[in-house]
Amino acid sequence: MTLFDPATTAIVSIDLQEANLTSHHEPHSPRDVLERSLRLFTAARAAGSLIVHVRTSFLPNEKDSLAPMQIEKMRPLNPVREPRWDELVAEVAPLPNEPVMIKRSWNAFHGSDLDVQLRRHAIKTVVMVGMSTNYGVEGTARAAYENYYNVVFANEAMSAITTAGHDYSVSTIFPLIGRVRPVDEIEAAFAGTAA
Repeated sequence: MTLFDPATTAIVSIDLQEANLTSHHEPHSPRDVLERSLRLFTAARAAGSLIVHVRTSFLPNEKDSLAPMQIEKMRPLNPVREPRWDELVAEVAPLPNEPVMIKRSWNAFHGSDLDVQLRRHAIKTVVMVGMSTNYGVEGTARAAYENYYNVVFANEAMSAITTAGHDYSVSTIFPLIGRVRPVDEIEAAFAGTAA
């Protein structure tokens, strides 16, 4: 059985943006996550599959974030941000027909037209990559599952603030809502060479 049909599959890339490229993530470095994601982008583009790029961004006062009182418990509102913190890293380079979504919570479906874009492209399966595994990736994947998409997780193309956080999502949550697969197997599925 093939993992998915590339014609009805999209990669949903979470937060491959400047702030995450310079932050600490485990068990895979941000640079490794980026490089493995780019490999999958190349395979998906060659197969004619859709890539949706998601980045987190807020107004300077972060009043447009979800539940600002909850966020304040994690970090102060109006944090000092590095310039370009919310921009996709240059290597991602979305093509003109690849949607770029802004998310303001852990779930990229919330308050965006992600579901509309996927349905207009007749997508049935989403391949999840990005950071952080147990926040943006998991939050978006849960919503994808609830919206009846098949979900595939690219195990080495995700990372979290801690290895424990990554491992818990990958071993406990993700098998309940999708399939966790190595990058090589997903790349082969896009190429039509998977066993």
